[in-house]
Amino acid sequence: MREEESIIEGRNAVLEALRAKKPIDKLFVLDGCMDGPIRSIIREAKKTDAILNFVTKERLTQISATGKHQGAIAYVASYEYSTVEDMLALAKEKGEDPFLILLDGIEDPYNLGAIIRTANLAGAHGVIIPKRRAASLTATVARTSSGAINYTPVAKVTNLVKTMEELKKEGLWFACADMDGEVMYRSNLKGPIGLVIGNEGEGVSRLVKETCDYVISIPMKGDIDSLNASVACGVFAYEIVRQRGDAVC
Repeated sequence: MREEESIIEGRNAVLEALRAKKPIDKLFVLDGCMDGPIRSIIREAKKTDAILNFVTKERLTQISATGKHQGAIAYVASYEYSTVEDMLALAKEKGEDPFLILLDGIEDPYNLGAIIRTANLAGAHGVIIPKRRAASLTATVARTSSGAINYTPVAKVTNLVKTMEELKKEGLWFACADMDGEVMYRSNLKGPIGLVIGNEGEGVSRLVKETCDYVISIPMKGDIDSLNASVACGVFAYEIVRQRGDAVC
């Protein structure tokens, strides 16, 4: 077990956690075992957003902290997830155009925590992350956010593209961060907007990028060609702040 993750082991403990609706990110069960308790765990897991993994006994033993997993291990998020609807409601409550940050495969918990911190300071109404292949709300993320995780909603969705299409119906436009995009100063980033930041190595995936309305970039004048994902997010976010007229002159 890694230090930043909460873990629950044992059939009864995992089943009760699911029934109590704890924010479980990942669930590991013994492949091929279909006795009553395991079937109940699988049934309850399918009612949630938890990623269900069927693994070998050796794999369970490897990730177990106690050696008494009984064929079931759950990783629990350190903080509760919010919903996209909550974010839109927050913007409406504040009388502001929605400003959301969507992360396409950010895997480093330090980057995620730093982005949540930036989102809070830049006045974003929430951060949206995908269910798979992405960092989740671990204690490391919470620490790196410097407390911002307590104030900035974070939602986990199954499909980013579908979520973006639904948000477009609510009037949002989406700007994709990419080195090949138009320089951000020349783009109109006012109004209801979603800023899309891609994976640390591969950037924004093709389908997500194609769903965006425009592609923006940061002018680079140095000898390397990219910024850290959380730093880039901060630069883009504050250009949005400036264009929205929220910047203090």
